[in-house]
Amino acid sequence: MTTFPEPVVVQRGSTDPDAPLVVLLHGRGADEQSIAGLVDHLPDGPAYAAVRAPIAEGGGYAWFANRGIGRPVAGSLAETMSWFRSWLDGVAPEGRPVILVGFSGGAAFAGGLVLSDPSRYAGAAVLYGTLPFDAGVPVTPARLAGLPVFVAQGDADTVIPRELLDATWTYLLGDSGAAAYARRDPGGHGISAQTLGELAGWVAEPATYVDRHGSGPVGPQADAS
Repeated sequence: MTTFPEPVVVQRGSTDPDAPLVVLLHGRGADEQSIAGLVDHLPDGPAYAAVRAPIAEGGGYAWFANRGIGRPVAGSLAETMSWFRSWLDGVAPEGRPVILVGFSGGAAFAGGLVLSDPSRYAGAAVLYGTLPFDAGVPVTPARLAGLPVFVAQGDADTVIPRELLDATWTYLLGDSGAAAYARRDPGGHGISAQTLGELAGWVAEPATYVDRHGSGPVGPQADAS
């Protein structure tokens, strides 16, 4: 078993230990500071924690070892998810709502966490990334039944392989059973202003935000930005 360092965390927002906790997960080769700035665009009320990934890589940090872009090594992902859950259980005991917001590599990590234990989380945002297919976590029908999920992708994204983006979109809006709010941008591998605005509304109330955008699983789809 790999020994990882203690988590480095930037905390913002509410200091109420019962407030919903929104955990921000940065992309590969970045760090917690690179995603903590999202808090300035997200709603007041929750507590926010931007967490540094445990594996040093390229001047930044990564959530898991890769066997290819967007393809985690199963054993590595299992170890880092266990490390993360140990930290999470200390700051957010069962019963405290936890929402994951992951970008790129952090999106794959968020996906692995919710797929491995869907009942632990109140929602997850998978931003410009893929789910960790073929990495030891279940990707089965109805695995995320009823779980609020926000998924955003860029049509011109050349960082994440297109087949993985398409598989993520198809699964989250279909077989997963998630209450999915989804949008596509014409841009590339970066969070657009429109996505950020819609993410803020979704974070405020993931479940009801999905409901008030229609009875189907998808919110306003965007080929518009």
